[in-house]
Amino acid sequence: MAPLIWFTVGVALWHFTIFIPDRFWGGIVGALLGAVAGAMVTGAIAQVAIGASIGEADLGTLVYAIPGSVAGVAAVYYLGVRNETPAEARQ
Repeated sequence: MAPLIWFTVGVALWHFTIFIPDRFWGGIVGALLGAVAGAMVTGAIAQVAIGASIGEADLGTLVYAIPGSVAGVAAVYYLGVRNETPAEARQ
């Protein structure tokens, strides 16, 4: 149940990327993959660190995925900005 929650948190927070200029590496799909991957990684790390099984879920399961999702979106945004050409940045 926990991986489903992590995935859902990543998708839910990804929806807020519409308020950010679309400079993500891979576009909006890249932002989705970054949000979901980050949520899954930090959720799994936290779940293992507290010693809970992957089938257990509580409110903490949701909270553990939030920082990873935000970090994943930030990483994909950084990659997109870094790979921009100067002509693309002026648009």
